[in-house]
Amino acid sequence: MFTGIVTGLGRVIEHVAIGDGQRIGVACGDWDLSDVAIGDSIAHSGCCLTIVHKGDGILKSDVTAHSLSIVAGLQLGALVNLEKSMTLADKLGGHLVTGHVDATGVVTQWKNIAESWLLEIEAPSSIAKYIAKKGSITVNGVSLTVNAVTDHADSVRFQINVIPHTFDVTNFRELQQGARVNLEIDTIARYVERMTEFARQ
Repeated sequence: MFTGIVTGLGRVIEHVAIGDGQRIGVACGDWDLSDVAIGDSIAHSGCCLTIVHKGDGILKSDVTAHSLSIVAGLQLGALVNLEKSMTLADKLGGHLVTGHVDATGVVTQWKNIAESWLLEIEAPSSIAKYIAKKGSITVNGVSLTVNAVTDHADSVRFQINVIPHTFDVTNFRELQQGARVNLEIDTIARYVERMTEFARQ
């Protein structure tokens, strides 16, 4: 489990074919790796990956072809948001995040407004029912609050206010309009849907 509070940034520097997937190497800069061990789970821009190699400030993980077809932002040269899995002693500064990407969205607006940034994302209609005004959503592994939601025939658009601190400490600093981003819905929404299904029976 994660909280959606990014604590480090890394750069994808290596892709090596492993079966039908890839072993990706991420240079973590000055991010503290002293408490990272082989087998640990690290969120890479919202995608939970298992560490299979650690050395010289570099972490490596194996990613299946299926995951690579779904997850955005793991290509060579990409700047990735990094978060270590939480412990029971950690503060829950964001919200409960599993590191499972539910869908990718497309950035339809990304502009500076006064002292913050307006981020608008278009997502598949399949996750529309999980996105609510003032609710939580994870974008590229970052826990964010939805400010507005608009439903369309085959998609949903939602807006988020990104504060300067979030802009400075995440890969949002390199975000561009038209980019694909990883989305994870609020875990609580999954259980609400499941309980509602049974309540109707």
